[in-house]
Amino acid sequence: MARAAARVSLRLRLVNLFLRLFEKPYLAWEKRHTRARRRLRFASRFFLGPWRAHYRETELAGLPAIEARCDPAGPGTLLWFHGGAFVLGSRRTHRKLAGALACEGACRVLLPDYRLAPEHPFPAAQDDALACYRALLRDCPADSIAIGGDSAGGGLAFSLLHAIGAEGLPKPACILAFSPWTDLTLGSPWLERNARADPMLPASRMREVAALVLAGADARDPLASPVFGAFDNPPPALIQVGDSEILRGDAEAMAERLKASGGEVALQIWRGTPHVWQIMAGWLPEADAALEAAGVFLRRNLPQR
Repeated sequence: MARAAARVSLRLRLVNLFLRLFEKPYLAWEKRHTRARRRLRFASRFFLGPWRAHYRETELAGLPAIEARCDPAGPGTLLWFHGGAFVLGSRRTHRKLAGALACEGACRVLLPDYRLAPEHPFPAAQDDALACYRALLRDCPADSIAIGGDSAGGGLAFSLLHAIGAEGLPKPACILAFSPWTDLTLGSPWLERNARADPMLPASRMREVAALVLAGADARDPLASPVFGAFDNPPPALIQVGDSEILRGDAEAMAERLKASGGEVALQIWRGTPHVWQIMAGWLPEADAALEAAGVFLRRNLPQR
């Protein structure tokens, strides 16, 4: 386990103050997922992306997707699943994060629109993730594919890794996750410990959202909560999470699960960073540093020219 430097930037302090005063109360209050989706689409306009990145609309396994590239790029592909509690988000809200990952990782990034709850509850997103991976395997060798995601998308990537093993498919080269939500049973003690400290996510809403996503399904199903998954000698993994996040325990438990299964895992716990702070690249030095570390990991594990 690695910890980021102890110093916290002034920009990060200001962002956390804004999130605590405005975003966290909003997320605790908002009950209409359609309105929350519109708000995230609006907020995503203010995310910054690298000027070198270029994007094109495409399809993957019949799903709308965005392909992000940043020349010069190697032959590797990162299959990235966006966050949003399985209820919010899209290829467009996370487009600039995909561009940053493409530039830092020197690879192509594919960002599909998997189906969202409550219109499409569990296991719709997991089925879509597996379909996307199967589609990629038709064109790319497994050792040139990385999988990953942020928040719910990070959990989805680990669920996919479990499904890959269960289906007997070739494993990806590596897996990358930012603040992953991996336990829909909400069994982590950090949900309570960091309930006040987390500047963004309201712990009070987690059970309600999990129930919305599961729609009566068993939260201990490893496709819903990959922290209970089976992993035989998994590929290298990098997990980044903030020390004050309510999902810190999900990241730690997932790392331990992979290590116990014979995997090589780097767990980075960053001081003072909010949920999926990497999406604020260009605004926060901590986001830029985290993405740089993610890029090193991707370049080390994906083929290069």
